Parts: sequence; C-alpha cells; structure tokens
Amino acid sequence: MCTAVSYHTKDHYFGRNLDFECSYGESVTITPRHFLFCLPEGAEFRTKYAMIGMAHVAEGTPLYYDVVNEKGLAMAGLLFAGNAVYQKRQEGKDNIPSWALLPWILGQCETVAEARVLLERIAVTDEPFSEALQPSPMHWMLADAAQCLVIEQMADGLHLYDNPIGVLANNPPFPFHRENIRQYLNVTAEPAQDRFSGQELLSPFSRGMGGFGLPGDLSSASRFVRAAFVKLNSRSAEGEKESVSQFFHILGAVEQQRGCCYLGEGKYEITIYSSCCNLEKGIYYYKTYDNHSITAVELHKENLDGEELIYYPLVSLLYDTMQKGGYYGTDIGFGLTAQKGITGKNRAALYGTACQRRGTHHAEKPCGGCYGIIPTEGRGNRSSADRGLHYHRGGYGGC
Repeated sequence: MCTAVSYHTKDHYFGRNLDFECSYGESVTITPRHFLFCLPEGAEFRTKYAMIGMAHVAEGTPLYYDVVNEKGLAMAGLLFAGNAVYQKRQEGKDNIPSWALLPWILGQCETVAEARVLLERIAVTDEPFSEALQPSPMHWMLADAAQCLVIEQMADGLHLYDNPIGVLANNPPFPFHRENIRQYLNVTAEPAQDRFSGQELLSPFSRGMGGFGLPGDLSSASRFVRAAFVKLNSRSAEGEKESVSQFFHILGAVEQQRGCCYLGEGKYEITIYSSCCNLEKGIYYYKTYDNHSITAVELHKENLDGEELIYYPLVSLLYDTMQKGGYYGTDIGFGLTAQKGITGKNRAALYGTACQRRGTHHAEKPCGGCYGIIPTEGRGNRSSADRGLHYHRGGYGGC
C-alpha cells in the first residue's frame, strides 16, 4: 500500500511512501523532452516536457511510480485493487494504457487545470505493457502549486475529485476517505480540555491528549486520516532544509516497518522508499528502507534535450554511504549523495546488455534494471559547485 502527500511552505512539495513487500529494481529516472513512448496498436506520443521520478525501466520505457515535470506538475499512482476497472479501447477517445498515464499527462500539461481537460476525453485502457507486466490496479493523485486532483477509473467510469486535503492512500474510493475524516473533527493538536463535564472537573495527565482517537494502524483509511492530520497541523520554517525535513517527517508518520504487516509466506509489507520533490526547483529527494540519508537529484542540472533516459540507481544501503562518504558541514545539512546520471548507452555497458526501446529486439541477457541489479561502478561524483547543492561524497549503494 502507499500514501501520497502534497505540501507547501514557501515552495510546493509532492511525494509519497511506496509500501510493498519487494522492490522491482526502480531507479530515479529522467525522461528528456521529445521522448517517444510507443503504445499498443501502433500508437505513440512524444513528451513536450521533461520529467523526473521513480520508475521501473522496462525495454527502454520508464514505468513511473511517481513523477514531476519541469513545469511543476506532479503525479503518483497508488494501489487501488478491487476498485480500479480499466476500459477496452473506445472509438473517439484517447486510448491510454494505465502504465502510460503518468508520462502522457505530465509530458504535455503544465497544470492540473490543463490535465483535467485532457482527462475528459481519455479512456484508461487495460492493455498490458507486456505479457510479463500486466496492468496494476491503480488510482492517482495529481497536483501542482495551486490544485490537487484524485483520478479513479472504476466500473462506472472515470471519476475526478478535487482534493483540498492533499493526501491519498488506497482503498476504499476517495469519497469514502473524504467522508470518513469527518469522524475526527474533535482531534486537535491543542492541549486537551474537559469537554466531558463542561465544568473543568477533569484535567489531562499527559501532553498530546488532544490527539486521542487519532488512528495509528496501517490500514489505508487510518493512514489517510493520520497523514492528513500530521500534514495539516505541520509547522515548518520556509527554507529548503526545513521544508524537506518536515515533509519526510509527515511521511514518517505513516511509514511501515518490517514485521508489522504480515502478508504470509514470510513476506512483510514495508516502506521501500519515501520521496519528496520540490515542484518549483525540480529537485527529487528520496530515502530508502535501509538508508535514511536523503539523496537528491536535480532535474535542471541535466541535458533535458538529450535523446536518452538518464538513470540514477538508488543509494539504498546506509553502510555503503557511511563507508564511502561523509557529511559535509553544510547549510543544507542533508546527507545528499552526488550521483552522476547513467544514460542508456552507458547503462547498457554497465549492465552488459542493451536497454532497447519498446517494440525492438531485447538483448538475450535481460537488463539489470528489469531485475533490480544495480552496478557498483560508473557513478561519478559531482561537487557541490557542479550541482548547486551540498552532497555526501559519492556514497554508492547496492539495491
């Protein structure tokens, strides 16, 4: 399961927890402008805007989990099993398979308002990416600096919901969450008062009792309420350091620890990664389950008019970060890992295969990105002057 949040201080931030029992070899991936996406039935589209986000790259195509474009429009897909019902192809509609919905919207829209117009003529189809990668049942949260929208494709059609709360979890459908949260009207961050007697006969015996009744379990409905409460009551200074730190604390209120959500057969759901993106600056921050040091990648420091995807394998082991890096004493104060992006050709060399575009012959030996194999060489260090940020000095990690 997952939780997504839209948040603002001076700048606007968007991110999510990805909660699952295993990783699919995801990496931070930059898609340049004018990148070609090949769709079923010979259809295709090219992106007008560059974008950065977390993706599993299959056959040279980024399958994004969450992503933001260069104009500050962000989107995340969250599991919606049992409720998501995709459509068959329809005449007179823009037929977009669910796996391509994020880049299709972010590749051509600057704002939620523009995306809403496009969504009115779309059919989110059930066409798989490949035989091995069937459609996942999802719903989506879309946000910019001014608006937030929930998108749900169900059996009775496509539903668009304004989301002033700026939070999304999983089942049930969004109208349930919007109604359910009203049960917590009396939950407050303020000190508890004696409303029981109305005569001040009772007094709180602990700080935080105003929040009594706030759910703390890992169900979707509870995570929605808890994340909304923490987000709406958060107080942060407006600097980048403070804002990003606070954002990860909001996500931390609903993260999942191994052992607390048992799925059977020795499997547990955990928060595989947490992300936060500054929508104005195009900086994508993330941390993983085994590495809580924050890593940052800047969209606008790369060549956005190139022809190839740029990959940033995840720095996912704290041990490696500590062994091969160390904190700078900086104003930002994060442990930011300086990673040099790997282009398609360099990535092919590292993985020992060609990551070719969808629809072309795939090399006999599958690419590492499809199977979570992360190279341990070829990731160059960048200085703070090169990136405009202060970083860990090249902490490399395996997946």
